[in-house]
Amino acid sequence: MRYRVLGGTGIQVSVHCLGAMMFGAVGNPDHDECARIIHAALDQGINFVDTADMYSAGESEEIVGKALRGRRDDVVLATKVHFPMGEGPNRGGNSRRWIIKEVEESLRRLRTDWIDLYQIHRPDHSTDVEETLSALTDLVRQGKIRAFGCSTFPAEEIVEAHHVSERRGLGWFRTEQPPYSLLARGIEASVLPVCRRLGMGVLTWSPLASGFLTGRYRKDGSVDLSSGRAALTPARFDPALPGNAAKYEAVERLIELAADLGCTLPELAVAFPVAHPAVTSVIIGPRTMEQLRATLKGADLTLDDAALDRIDEIVPPGTDLYRADGAWRSPALTDVSARRRAVGDRAAG
Repeated sequence: MRYRVLGGTGIQVSVHCLGAMMFGAVGNPDHDECARIIHAALDQGINFVDTADMYSAGESEEIVGKALRGRRDDVVLATKVHFPMGEGPNRGGNSRRWIIKEVEESLRRLRTDWIDLYQIHRPDHSTDVEETLSALTDLVRQGKIRAFGCSTFPAEEIVEAHHVSERRGLGWFRTEQPPYSLLARGIEASVLPVCRRLGMGVLTWSPLASGFLTGRYRKDGSVDLSSGRAALTPARFDPALPGNAAKYEAVERLIELAADLGCTLPELAVAFPVAHPAVTSVIIGPRTMEQLRATLKGADLTLDDAALDRIDEIVPPGTDLYRADGAWRSPALTDVSARRRAVGDRAAG
């Protein structure tokens, strides 16, 4: 297993990070099996584990906490905060009030005294970023977290947060966690260059494009939309929808490339993000032991320039063949009032 420094923190993390989103009710409800998967990953040299408070409503953190008993000191542990955790208007978001409360809940579920990397799961335009950064800085000073980062932030919001940190003398986001895959390369245009320029670590998620790059979904095959990832978001996989045609075409060409390289499509998919100089670690999120083993088979795969050139021909740099983040959209797009002047302010035409 290879290791890289995480965003100038001095912390060495494995280039593959074990994501725990599929541990719990949403994925694998068997706690003992999940613990065995975690132990197997650690035994293979992975020392980086990423979860979030909202994964299976806290169950994922509980599973990870139990599994790491006796091994906590050897693991770089990351979790996230932002999405709602229960009813009520103040049980989510990026406010100081919520962060200070929820970090205690994560510490309890994870059975630990500190979190190595505490991440803001998504932007919150109702909270001044200075308030968020101030709360996180205080948690570092209190020793409850070692460093903090953001997840799936647009490049402009990463830059804004950095400038606020400089102006106010606050700690800054050390890492960003964006979606990145062979089919979703949009972050190459601005997010990755910004992170590299600011010296931030990058841990990417969804290298298998939410299951689209497992090889299970083929252009001319029968796609079962009632099970697995396809059942959660059928519109993303339905071959009858015109918007999916480009993905299916790309998958066929990527399968050919993988065969020429002597690897599987999932192995190619996991190797691809590692090749970018801005990427520190790639999150893999297995639900079963079989999926973990299949993914780690490609852990040592290195793509040369010829292979990367062929990938560029199939999916051009900076291109997204689907909207990678299905959990959040900017209010600038979703809030009609943010895009239209009030009737009285519109110029007569």
